Amino acid sequence: MELRHLRYFVAVAEARSLKLAAEEKLHTTQPSLSRQMRDLEDEVGTPLLVRGAKGVELTSAGRVFLDHARVMLAQAEAAVQSARQIAHSAKPSFSLGFMIGHDTTWLPQALKLLRDELPNIHVVISTQNSPQLATALLHGGIDLAFLRREDGGNELEFRTLVEESFEVFLPSNHPLAAREAIDVQDIVGETFISVSGTALSISGKQPALRRAIDRYLKDNGIEIRPSHEVDNLGGVMSLIPSTQGIALLPLYAKAFLPDAVTTRPLQGIGPKIDVSVGYRRANPSSILKLFLSRIDELTAKASR
Repeated sequence: MELRHLRYFVAVAEARSLKLAAEEKLHTTQPSLSRQMRDLEDEVGTPLLVRGAKGVELTSAGRVFLDHARVMLAQAEAAVQSARQIAHSAKPSFSLGFMIGHDTTWLPQALKLLRDELPNIHVVISTQNSPQLATALLHGGIDLAFLRREDGGNELEFRTLVEESFEVFLPSNHPLAAREAIDVQDIVGETFISVSGTALSISGKQPALRRAIDRYLKDNGIEIRPSHEVDNLGGVMSLIPSTQGIALLPLYAKAFLPDAVTTRPLQGIGPKIDVSVGYRRANPSSILKLFLSRIDELTAKASR
């Protein structure tokens, strides 16, 4: 599989037509594009497109693959831009990654810490999901990231900054929304929406957020098979009102609340999940060592 296969697939999915995608977006022939799509489906091992008289439709597998194809293409473009910036910059460069939703919390403090010591540093910022950030750390695309304790083997090191509590996210008009707090047992039998157990994870292992949710349910003797699994908070927030579903999410997810979704605290002792700084142990960056030497300042500010 090559990047061109992903670009071609996204073009076909958006045009919903092999002919239009070939002629207007990709400037190639329809037979050639059809052959590329067949090669891609052979590589993936399942049909991604359904070809009919009215055009092209995505299969359920194709819809999932489209989301990831867009992410991979965006990451490839970001990698190219970052490399070009570093190559043409005379300043020392340092790459920071932030979980979506946590950038507004930690970015100003992180930049201030760096600028205080190195006012002329060139900083590259990346905002992604936690599993994506862990992968970028492993591959050397990011020097340091604010993320969860993802399973990256022995190559990654983490330092916990804070721990977040969870709340119940549910439709504003849901009967449980009338309560001040919700017992976790009360969500049994409800449509349950969870974070994907495999999407964007490292080596197929579950993301830290999914592990925290599953562990909490298991500790409370609850077996729930999610009705829907989503790899991004935007998708979760869309599904909650449309399915009348319920989700367990950390407090930071409140930043994404639409009007149709509300939250309630959990009764008793709920789960917690970390926000940590992570980095690759083998990274020789002197800027990384400087940042880590002042990490206690970030922890102290967060605790206040």
